[in-house]
Amino acid sequence: MRLYNDYNSYLREKYGCKVYRIGLDAGFSCPNRDGTKGFGGCIYCNEEGSRASYADPALSVAEQLRSRIKKLREKNGPKKYIAYFQAFTNTYAPAKELRPIYDQAASNDVVGISIGTRPDAIDLAKLELIASYKDRYEVWIEYGLQSAHDKTLLALQRGHTFADFANAVHLTKRFGISVCGHVILGLPGETAAEMMETADKLSELKVDGVKIHLLHILKGSRLEQLYAGGKIRLPEQDEYVELVCDFLERLSPDIVIQRLTGEGTREKHVAPLWALDKLGTIKKIEETLKKRGSRQGTSFEAAFNPKIKIQRSKLHIKT
Repeated sequence: MRLYNDYNSYLREKYGCKVYRIGLDAGFSCPNRDGTKGFGGCIYCNEEGSRASYADPALSVAEQLRSRIKKLREKNGPKKYIAYFQAFTNTYAPAKELRPIYDQAASNDVVGISIGTRPDAIDLAKLELIASYKDRYEVWIEYGLQSAHDKTLLALQRGHTFADFANAVHLTKRFGISVCGHVILGLPGETAAEMMETADKLSELKVDGVKIHLLHILKGSRLEQLYAGGKIRLPEQDEYVELVCDFLERLSPDIVIQRLTGEGTREKHVAPLWALDKLGTIKKIEETLKKRGSRQGTSFEAAFNPKIKIQRSKLHIKT
């Protein structure tokens, strides 16, 4: 049994080969950056809005997709791909304007469409549009949550609440669209117990996937200013590894883990420097789970299975 329900294995089992995600910049803005929300952006975000390093916003979505597929095919041979609308808020327009943008993701090589957005930037018309692609593609909506605690969301200047996220998840699931929630571990002012409560809430909502990010500092973000002033503490690698393992243990084993850590491009990444060793961090997470004798869902399952509760000392399950 795998230590966690990883996304690569999920896709390989479903499509019979390696599936590559292609990050796209469709030219959207964000209601939290243009003044609509009154914050001017989340404190950890910079002017690139999580744009993939290879994505060229000067090109159309179709051109970005063709260019990236060409390079990946030259390197790895014919494969399958997921068109990932990644940068900024990719539902921040009326549904009639979104359709021609999403349609550009159409390609014989594309098996999935994933749309990154905010939980307060969705409505029935947009969900109906996105659901219309389900007969041809595997469709996901990725909602940025970061934390289940409103006090943290306010400190991050997210401009939405946990209730907004929960409502968006429930509404999206009515359309049969898979939901991935983004979280950040190590956020200022949050205790480890509060981070684990976020894992519990995601399991309760029955999200289909989770991306776990490390709190990291990007050039040009307001977080960079706070970090430079000594007002932000970042977790050390071993501390982060322990947090991720605790978090995985609390998540339902049915949830697909799309990411275990996050970092900026080398040009924009300020700290922590250890985050640039992504593979090394993932290896430490796997080694720690093995050392504990645990896996994704052990604590989640113990909460509902009395027989597992009896064995919790042997499994090192946290209570």
